[in-house]
Amino acid sequence: MVKQPIIALDMSTFKEVERFLQLFQESLYVKVGMELYLQNGPIIIERLKEQDHQIFLDLKLHDIPTTVKKAMKGLASLGVDMINVHAAGGKRMMEEALEGLEQGAGGAKRPKLLAVTQLTSTSQAQMQKEQRIATCIQESVLHYALLAKEAGLDGVVCSPLEAKQIAQAAGEDFWRVTPGVRLERGIAHDQIRTATPADAKLLGSSAIVVGRAITDHQNPVEAYEIVRKEWEEE
Repeated sequence: MVKQPIIALDMSTFKEVERFLQLFQESLYVKVGMELYLQNGPIIIERLKEQDHQIFLDLKLHDIPTTVKKAMKGLASLGVDMINVHAAGGKRMMEEALEGLEQGAGGAKRPKLLAVTQLTSTSQAQMQKEQRIATCIQESVLHYALLAKEAGLDGVVCSPLEAKQIAQAAGEDFWRVTPGVRLERGIAHDQIRTATPADAKLLGSSAIVVGRAITDHQNPVEAYEIVRKEWEEE
């Protein structure tokens, strides 16, 4: 289990990131998504590592197996702690992603590799109508999770609502990293399948990702401490 809440740095520039991180007097676990990475490039990872932060690189790679393998081989050299692909790319793509990551790590410790199941912004009705998946969303997420486990991945990204079922089916060692975490009475924004930090822990999350509940708060450090206390409490 990741003891610290992972803060989603959903920002565009390093200047914004720097201004935010200067509020804290400690090393954090942060998530770098597509917006920040694609607008700044690998230098953003380098700068975060210089400040001793742990990094979840959230790019959700989804392409043909060879392309994903080559991309992962290059990304492995960045030295991030966790990275992901999209399970919808299929078992072979996930296997190739893992192989590329291991090759790129060159014998050093490789990042944890996760597969995104269904986005926490996806409702069951949307999934059934737009993806033409007839089953319920819990079954779809579980199917993707077991496929990722077969491919040798370390875990999945799912909502807290599916974490316990995945742990029961795939084992406690198979990570359930859960975005869509909000403080009680917090705004859900575009997330649908959400939970509080305390509920996420009870539901079996291995790690929680919290974004705007912290980054948009008038006192981000205070909000972070509230989230951390809820998440860490026995």
